[in-house]
Amino acid sequence: MYSRAQTSRGLALSSSKGFTLIELLVVIAIIGLLSSVVLSSLNGARKKGRDARRMADLKQLQVAMEIYYGQQTVPAYPASIAAAVSAGAISVAPTDPGTNASYSYAVKSDSQFYCLGSTLETTPLPVSSCNITSTGLNGAAPAGNYVVGP
Repeated sequence: MYSRAQTSRGLALSSSKGFTLIELLVVIAIIGLLSSVVLSSLNGARKKGRDARRMADLKQLQVAMEIYYGQQTVPAYPASIAAAVSAGAISVAPTDPGTNASYSYAVKSDSQFYCLGSTLETTPLPVSSCNITSTGLNGAAPAGNYVVGP
C-alpha cells in the first residue's frame, strides 16, 4: 500500500507544504491596501491634533494679553507677544506645532484692541471673534483662518 495520494494515472502527488507565489502576492497587496488606509486616517488625526494645539495656544496667548492689560497702570495691550513675555504675563510664547513659527499678532494703534491669528490645516471653525480690518491696525491684520481677540 502506498501512503501517498495518487492521480488518476497512478502518479504520486507531492505533499509539499508552502504558499504559491500568487497567494503571497495577494496577501502583500491586501496588507499594502490596509496600511495605506490606516496611514491616511492617522494623517487626518495628526492634523486635527495640531489644530487643537493651535487653538489652545491662541487661548493661552489671549489670557496672557488680558493679564498684561490688567497689569498696566494705563490699560493697554502689548505691542508684541514678546512684550507680554518680558512683562511676565506668559512664561514662554507658544509657537505653531507644524511650522514652529510665531503666531500672528496685531494691535490697534490705540492699544485697546488686538487680534491673534493662526492657519488651521483642517476646515476653519466659525469661532472668529476678531472682526477688524487691516486699516484699523498698526500694519496688516493677522494672517490665518482662525483669529481670536479680546
